Amino acid sequence: MPNITPTPPGMKAQSSAHDLKSRLEWGEPALTILDARDRQTYNQGHIMGAMPMSMEEMSQGIQPSPSLALNRDIYVYSDSDDQTSQAANLLRNSGFTSVSELKGGLTAWKAIGGPTEGVVESKSPPSASDYNVIGHISESTNR
Repeated sequence: MPNITPTPPGMKAQSSAHDLKSRLEWGEPALTILDARDRQTYNQGHIMGAMPMSMEEMSQGIQPSPSLALNRDIYVYSDSDDQTSQAANLLRNSGFTSVSELKGGLTAWKAIGGPTEGVVESKSPPSASDYNVIGHISESTNR
């Protein structure tokens, strides 16, 4: 009998906002989202759960840590796809083996309704179901 169990999307060198959101909806905690924009821009708004690490910080060298292990799946985004590609290359050149460029960055993420946080983005506190599509469907049907 063939295995019909669905599997989450895998890691690719370039990912869409849908790819990342699908992994998060699967409940995969073994990934890190890096925002390579400057700190002020990050503070205004970013993908929920993203860690700030500017291009300047990356160019000075990146030290592995528990949330940024060399073999951990890392999704990185910046102001433009070109800057995202530069940030991904800095990570790869620092020894990180599983790096994906998030195409379209924050704009693409917001276009598909991905949860965000930050001074400008936070219109209401995030709920526990922000990454849970089934929770969103249940909430909207119960209203």
